[in-house]
Amino acid sequence: MLKQIKKEKLFSNKLTIILTDDNFKLNSLIKEKKALASFNKDNTFNIINLESSLVLIVKPIKKSNNTDFAQTLRLCGNECFRFIKTLQIKEITLSSAENIAFEDLLYFTEGFALSTYTFNNYKSKKETTVNLPISIYHTNIDEKKLNELNTKVESTFLARDWVNRPLIDLTAEEFSNSIKENLSKVKVSVKILRKKELEKLKMGGLLSVNKGSQDPPTFNILEWKPANAVNKKPIILVGKGLVYDTGGLSLKQTANSMDMMKSDMAGGAVVAAGIYAIAKEKLPVYTIGLIPATDNRPGENAITPGDVIKMFDGTSVEVLNTDAEGRLILADALSYAKKYKPMLVLDFATLTGSAKMALGPFASVTMGNAPLDLKLAFAESSKIAGEKVWEFPFFDEYKDLLKSDMADLKNVGGPDAGAITAGKFLEHFTDYPYIHNDIAGTSFLLKELNYMGKNGTGFGVRLIYEFVKMFSNLKK
Repeated sequence: MLKQIKKEKLFSNKLTIILTDDNFKLNSLIKEKKALASFNKDNTFNIINLESSLVLIVKPIKKSNNTDFAQTLRLCGNECFRFIKTLQIKEITLSSAENIAFEDLLYFTEGFALSTYTFNNYKSKKETTVNLPISIYHTNIDEKKLNELNTKVESTFLARDWVNRPLIDLTAEEFSNSIKENLSKVKVSVKILRKKELEKLKMGGLLSVNKGSQDPPTFNILEWKPANAVNKKPIILVGKGLVYDTGGLSLKQTANSMDMMKSDMAGGAVVAAGIYAIAKEKLPVYTIGLIPATDNRPGENAITPGDVIKMFDGTSVEVLNTDAEGRLILADALSYAKKYKPMLVLDFATLTGSAKMALGPFASVTMGNAPLDLKLAFAESSKIAGEKVWEFPFFDEYKDLLKSDMADLKNVGGPDAGAITAGKFLEHFTDYPYIHNDIAGTSFLLKELNYMGKNGTGFGVRLIYEFVKMFSNLKK
């Protein structure tokens, strides 16, 4: 940990952070008589308080067993931000010694920049934090990569903003309008299907979940189709847009459950923000986003446990738990995706407590039937982004847990393997390569965790971007 310098002892309101290695000599910087140096135990951080500038020397330790030094650098960036965020800094420059690669400085900057997020929309007195332009200095600066980092951070913050907005301010209709407003800026086509159109299409999953609400549902179709696309068949991203989940008649308890359920649309948020990043960086990949959106309430006409509903593709589903509603709206979207004959579909959803219990806030659950090369590319993209995923088994035996006496399927598989049976339920509605991602544990945090922060994290935005970018490079 860094040793805090008191505000009244600062000589300057300028901050320079220098990323170095063990070859860097501090003596060259300590020339002024009033210089002070403070060190932490492992000598990673060195603070020099000069009259001209506060200088923070960062020497990340590259251990022999460290296979992810990029993540070490991101975490160092977060640690630096935590140290200086209460200081009255007006200018920030991030730089590095000459022998430090620009890519390493970018990883450090990424962790620092992602840590600067605040959400002050509803506060009378805004929180004070470091919210200044950050200057970058390097002898071999790459403007394209720097702009790309700006886009990834901006897009992650966009997803966080959506997740942090409460239902009273973000109904399904408002969510759709906000998606269209933001994505139109980067030339993404956004089509919003509303209730009458959904009734004509017979989207039984989405409409059934919406029956207990007075706010209408929407179905959002986002399309990025550049003229130079490397693929004729699209990659489709499906995101759960459950803007609030009470559990319906299978009512949730409030504490540590329903009180966090404004975040149940995080899958939709990261899909929309991910496509925003893809389009802003003009990645040459034909990409479609499908986001079904509604809230789930126990209103007068709400579906009841035991009801049998008919989905968009004609499948009958026995609803035994109305709190397993996310898979119902996603199923309609996955069926709708068939019309595009996609090369791959990935979904992102805060789907099960089972996934959260298994991996906590450190990684998301992934599973699917996509070919091995696509799964490996997705796993590698996860590592590049610093957004960890872990693959669960996807054996067909788990389908048996979804057999119903009354319908083609039931919407819950019992107490065993809940994350997997949810994934197998969704697979029923696909006829294409498919990767399912349950982000229940990583999308919303009650305690601050490194640069992911607290509350909405935007987990998945950078992963989506890196995967689509990798795909574009493989196809060139």
